[in-house]
Amino acid sequence: MDSLLDSDSQSYSKLIRDNVRVEPLEKGGSGRKYYRLRVSPEQSVILVKYGSQREENRHYCEIAAFLDALGVRVPKIFHHDSDEGLIWMEDLGSVDLWSYRNESWNTRHALYRSAIEQLAILHTRGHIALRSEGHSSEVAPSLQAPFDTALYLWEQNYFFENCAARYFHLTPAVIDGACNRIRLQEIAETLAAIPRVLVHRDFQSQNIMLIDRRAYFIDFQGMRPGVAQYDLASLLYDPYVSLSSAEREALLSDYIILCADADVAMPSNFREIFDLCAMQRLMQALGAYGFLGLVKEKTHFLDHIPTALSSLREVVGRIEGLDGLRRLLDRMVV
Repeated sequence: MDSLLDSDSQSYSKLIRDNVRVEPLEKGGSGRKYYRLRVSPEQSVILVKYGSQREENRHYCEIAAFLDALGVRVPKIFHHDSDEGLIWMEDLGSVDLWSYRNESWNTRHALYRSAIEQLAILHTRGHIALRSEGHSSEVAPSLQAPFDTALYLWEQNYFFENCAARYFHLTPAVIDGACNRIRLQEIAETLAAIPRVLVHRDFQSQNIMLIDRRAYFIDFQGMRPGVAQYDLASLLYDPYVSLSSAEREALLSDYIILCADADVAMPSNFREIFDLCAMQRLMQALGAYGFLGLVKEKTHFLDHIPTALSSLREVVGRIEGLDGLRRLLDRMVV
């Protein structure tokens, strides 16, 4: 019997080896590992292996089911083995929004608009679906803790610790002496007091896949209640893709129109809140680049610091009460 099992095992291994091509995929700065399993030129699936370090990874599949029911395009989940930390899901290909970064604006605008359309669905329907009495508990996902004052302050400190101090070698005394911590606390409290919707949390060009020029969301396991403008700022101040001021304005206008079509009016301070969210997102991103590049030794993330820093200077320049932070940013020269 043992020899028969060994024979079967060898035959199975040969079948896999001869018929399935495994392609490891590089994907972001998370601890997850991605593989494309290709059985033919037309047939493939994505295998995701995640560890136990981050609880949010276990909720990817239930969030995917929720988004699909909401009308947001996401990959289909074929199987989830939570004990082993394995997910088999639809292969959306290799074309993301980032792939079009060098195309003309006429080409990119339609693609960005598709992403914005999906985002408007999430923002205008997601929190309502969660509150609905008729919403099935089997579909309602487990989410990360909402954005609150503490999380916004954590993002600010993440920037100071891992970018200003770790990467630019500025001392805590210099940082604290330059920055108006009272004003930064006020910004965190202002954002925390705004009514929340569901936000993607990492809405940037490499997390938006395109099939037939239609946007699909991936890497949404960090979804949580937050401010809508945070997702918009993540996309429009994406350090991986440069957008002009006119292009950002066009996309903000697209979003406002789409929300109006859904009977959701924008508040009068919409753009002011957008700038505050852009500041927060860019501080978080710069902190992540410093941490991933220097602590995790994924040095390619350091290449994005100049672009993100330039955007942060621009945004902070429009926010009152941050003269000290502006001067600090001017000291950070790559």
